[in-house]
Amino acid sequence: MEKYAYGWITALFFLVSIAGHWIFGWYAFVDEAREHHQVAQVSSYLVEMGRDTFENWQSEFLQLIWQVVGLAYFLYIGSPASKENDDRLEAKVDELMKLVGGAEAERLIATIDDRYLRTHGHAKPHAHDVGHE
Repeated sequence: MEKYAYGWITALFFLVSIAGHWIFGWYAFVDEAREHHQVAQVSSYLVEMGRDTFENWQSEFLQLIWQVVGLAYFLYIGSPASKENDDRLEAKVDELMKLVGGAEAERLIATIDDRYLRTHGHAKPHAHDVGHE
């Protein structure tokens, strides 16, 4: 349960907000029907609220989902735009470690790279070993 707490809280926020939206929408729908001397019908309400809900989802949620998923994907594949100079900084730190630590530094760098999945094809920096082959 704790492992998915963020998901449960998000689901709770979603359910409460969508229920509130539809409940208050019903009251507004009934008031508008009274102003026009009509009887509020559930079928008309469901069509109107369904349209409004999907319209909001299209303009807000789908746009946000596209941005989050798209950016996460490009970060995952390691596009140059997503790296924000991580490779350059990592290469500098590696070189400093080699200057100070010698052979022991190579072993330490390999251990750190392995621990953070910087080897074996996982997010290996583009210029990590340039000039040291």
